[in-house]
Amino acid sequence: MSRGRPDGAQKKRLLTTVFVVALFLVFLYVYHGSKNTGESALEYGSRSLRKLGSSYLGGDEDSDLGGKQDEAKQKSYYQMRLKLDLSLMEHYERHCPLPERRFNCLIPPPPGYKIPIKWPSSRDEVWKAKYTPHSPCHEKSDQNWMVVKGDRIHFPGGGTHFHYGADKYIAHLANMLNFSNNVLNNEGRLRTVFDVGCGVASFGGYLLSSNIITMSLAPNDVHQNQIQFALERGIPAYLGVLGTKRLPYPSRSFELAHCSRCRIDWLQRDGILLLELDRVLRPGGYFAYSSPEAYAQDEEDLRIWKEMSALVERMCWRIAVKKNQTVIWQKPLSNDCYFEREHGTQPPLCRSDDDPDAVGSVLMEPCITHYSDHDHQMKGSGLAPWPARLITPPPRLLILAIRAICFEKDLISSDTIRNVMDMKANLGSFAAALNDKDVWVMNVVADDGPKRLRLSTTGGLIGSVHNWCEAFSTYPRTYDLLHAWNVLSDIEKKGCSGEDLLLEMDRILRPAGFAIFRDRQPVGDEAVFIIQKKLWLTSESFRDAE
Repeated sequence: MSRGRPDGAQKKRLLTTVFVVALFLVFLYVYHGSKNTGESALEYGSRSLRKLGSSYLGGDEDSDLGGKQDEAKQKSYYQMRLKLDLSLMEHYERHCPLPERRFNCLIPPPPGYKIPIKWPSSRDEVWKAKYTPHSPCHEKSDQNWMVVKGDRIHFPGGGTHFHYGADKYIAHLANMLNFSNNVLNNEGRLRTVFDVGCGVASFGGYLLSSNIITMSLAPNDVHQNQIQFALERGIPAYLGVLGTKRLPYPSRSFELAHCSRCRIDWLQRDGILLLELDRVLRPGGYFAYSSPEAYAQDEEDLRIWKEMSALVERMCWRIAVKKNQTVIWQKPLSNDCYFEREHGTQPPLCRSDDDPDAVGSVLMEPCITHYSDHDHQMKGSGLAPWPARLITPPPRLLILAIRAICFEKDLISSDTIRNVMDMKANLGSFAAALNDKDVWVMNVVADDGPKRLRLSTTGGLIGSVHNWCEAFSTYPRTYDLLHAWNVLSDIEKKGCSGEDLLLEMDRILRPAGFAIFRDRQPVGDEAVFIIQKKLWLTSESFRDAE
């Protein structure tokens, strides 16, 4: 059948259809309000609604809730009337609905779901049940990210910038920094890493063998399921984005930040995103940046490189080393450089009353987080090498007025599986007790409580600030063990629903996983319950499994 020009009648029908659709869109635009920074919530919803709905629920839009609940998400989104600025990545941030619009239901496993492959095999392969046509398998097949083989997905360890394997790339970074034996942990001095735009987290997965733990961060973006794949593999990861709010980590939490073609415009808004990285980096911490701008292939790359170099120089970062397609900058050890800058140099230092550890819906500001007098005099973090760091009282104990003896005695013993979450981490003792086990622990600290996550991160652990009245930023079925110490009674004090919390715990707990409840009883002492989640299937899932 040939394609010719449309006749007059076809043209007329086409014009009529276009006119009617245009009138309808104008009506909706007027009804839902004016544009915000070039795009209204309605316009955004027509293109990216499903991603946002799944982001605030933490669910898998392709298989977990099904078509009916996708429609419910869309309805909830329109009713919330959000007006988001896409240029600031607000559409990838958390947007929780009002309590009356939240779902009150259990999320069943998708068709064909299987109990995850155990660690360490899971680092290199997972079941194909979560594979969808939109996953990175298709778009990143030429970059050695992941390969479909039968009923499994294999991870060769490649990435956008390191096609030949994360292990070789990591050794290259260590070699650039002249670390002994090309091992990036630098004899225990480098322990915590922040990988932004991490893909399927192979970088963090391969760092584990070097006693380095990585917080891998990526949004629920066009390459859906990246973080879900990472957690399915047993690699620490968090669903989030560098947008308008501070990252949910205290200041000086990481020794190395990493961006390998992470598709982030670091120059936007006066360098506010680089300044946020600066906030979470320790004194003397590194930022490894692998991107075309680092070797300036064309005019546009050269422009970005010049502007970025000028910005980090004003931030007092220095180039530790630059080789081929990678540059590694280093943050200063003290305030000396900040105080030597000319008056009026941008970006400015943050206000003296700014709390660098305040997170949880706290907006980022384009300013430099300078050191306290104590840290300035230390000229470094003063931390012991790992693993001695875990049980050595850090200098920050002096700031928090916590005696060293309390820190050393707040250790307990337990056994567990692979992906573990301590829902009320306190000083991180639960994670410390599991240090000799082949596990990793997400230490969660309340956003309105004492800022004790600083001690966990200082001790070489990772974690996040969170309010348990809301959903946690992760996909369904991503943790093997949840440790809930007084979490139920805490949220009831806030007037939140204990039932909602139990549903959320069920959502993020893997089938066959465990939950430990330790909480106060109405009368008497604390009670401890250990429960195991069963693998339950809907009739549809059961038929598909057959």
